[in-house]
Amino acid sequence: MNWKTRVTDLLEIEYPIIQGGLAHLAYSELAAAVSNAGGLGQITAMSLESPEALKVEIKKLKKLTNKPFGVNFAIGQHGRPFAHMVEAAMEEQVPVISMTGGNPAPIFEQLQGTTTKKLVLVAARRQAEKAEELGADAVMVVGQEGGGHLGRHDIGTMVLIPQVVDRVSIPVIASGGIGDGRGLMAALSLGAEGIEMGTRFIATKECVHASELYKKKLVEATENDTVVIKRSLGAPGRAIANEWTNRIVELEREGAGYEVLKDFISGTANMRYIHDGRDDEGFAWAGQVMGLINDIPTVSELLERMIREGEEIRAKWGN
Repeated sequence: MNWKTRVTDLLEIEYPIIQGGLAHLAYSELAAAVSNAGGLGQITAMSLESPEALKVEIKKLKKLTNKPFGVNFAIGQHGRPFAHMVEAAMEEQVPVISMTGGNPAPIFEQLQGTTTKKLVLVAARRQAEKAEELGADAVMVVGQEGGGHLGRHDIGTMVLIPQVVDRVSIPVIASGGIGDGRGLMAALSLGAEGIEMGTRFIATKECVHASELYKKKLVEATENDTVVIKRSLGAPGRAIANEWTNRIVELEREGAGYEVLKDFISGTANMRYIHDGRDDEGFAWAGQVMGLINDIPTVSELLERMIREGEEIRAKWGN
């Protein structure tokens, strides 16, 4: 089966499958595995402490793969300056930069005159139109099923993707609720030309920074075991439901502001769960797709399975 789309052409990859930014998890080992398997792997930039650390991680990745890869900038969640981090990525001649959670215009300005491809994650039709106006090469569109930070409106992937496809001329990459070949083919049938997966890539052997407890939870839990936190702060995100997130939701209902919530929603609290497996002392992002996760394969095994499932579906459509 021919998997060629405008996304594969743009990113020079074999399959239209992109690994999400995954704060504190997306480093060289996982990114290289995805790129080597035919997709686009990514490093998370803003989880690293300095431009020098980002350069080190990019150099490690280049030793593990000679395939295209990306660097993701979560520009709206950390409250940190990011221009110097973008500069570091440019110095390492990163082929793809993706942006999530904030206004991408400053990064676009930095990238002027370069051949770096620009991907922007959006959660609404108007955001996609604006990204195209600014010069995005493609938009990644996340529905409310997704893990991590989402849009402020609860619009599902099945409705959102066709809306965006009808409004922009650049390629659309679907995200949210996708974890197998069926999701890939559904996205393509909606007019998307690729997919982005986050949660599903956490439950792989090469996501070495994720605790075994975290991966085990992704396999054993269902789509009903997630909760949206930070809605009251205007930055909703989907996480695994536990006592910690219950407390966050309770505080939000009581009208607590950022100063009260900040220790509960911090990166430190996130890492206590995802790195150390202390699920009673922190939280972990995850999408509803964890209801479809039943194992922890290698990245190569996962992509091979997805492509096989996609080809089987295409064969059925041909009958």
